[in-house]
Amino acid sequence: MTTVAAEGLSPVEELAFARVLLDSVKAGRRGATLRMYRPAPTLAFGARDRFLPGFATAIEAARDHGFTPALRSLGGRAAAYHPGSLVIDHIEPSDSFITNTNARFTGFGQDYVEVLRRLGIDARLGEIPGEYCPGEHSVNVAGRIKAIGTAQRVVSGAWLFSSSVVVEDPDPIRAVLTDVEAALGIDWDPSTGGSISEIHPEVTIDSVAEAFAAYYADAHPDTPLSPTAEELAEVAAHADKHRL
Repeated sequence: MTTVAAEGLSPVEELAFARVLLDSVKAGRRGATLRMYRPAPTLAFGARDRFLPGFATAIEAARDHGFTPALRSLGGRAAAYHPGSLVIDHIEPSDSFITNTNARFTGFGQDYVEVLRRLGIDARLGEIPGEYCPGEHSVNVAGRIKAIGTAQRVVSGAWLFSSSVVVEDPDPIRAVLTDVEAALGIDWDPSTGGSISEIHPEVTIDSVAEAFAAYYADAHPDTPLSPTAEELAEVAAHADKHRL
């Protein structure tokens, strides 16, 4: 597995870069690839959100809170992340198409629970009633706060598994989601939208990033590689698909 980092990308470009890496792996220009980064404040809307009457209001609500609204190409409903979060994009080549998706959700979910538990976090696999962007493979803390949301995109020749881990600074996450979900007309329990630090204040974004880096290094010894000039050029071509 290779690790890749790209500096100076906007929130919209971050989403586009994930798709560019998926295309590179699909085409055989890269092998298994991992990217972990701390994002700028982003409100990533799901495709279904576009058809709700309050979508335009929700976009403005995100901006009012200092979060860049963007449209993601994978996942369900609106999700928020910021510099107190860790985004993990894991991409692998695959000969199968639209198979093993549930097994992948379950396997990564169980592994991620163990990564957090090693830090002393009361991590559990499963959806909390009333959580934002609900999913049966979410990872929560103490059955109270959604800590990790996962999504995947499968194309012929490769798959992308993306995860957002909200570690610190819960107030901006809860505030922006409260106004965005209200605009979209989606019922949810605001107490589920926070961060790991609310229950485990001793846990930091750095310690979580180190734990996930160690998990991936143990499973897949990595080789750092920079993005190619061609990949960076492709980011601009994909960015419009995510811009709102």
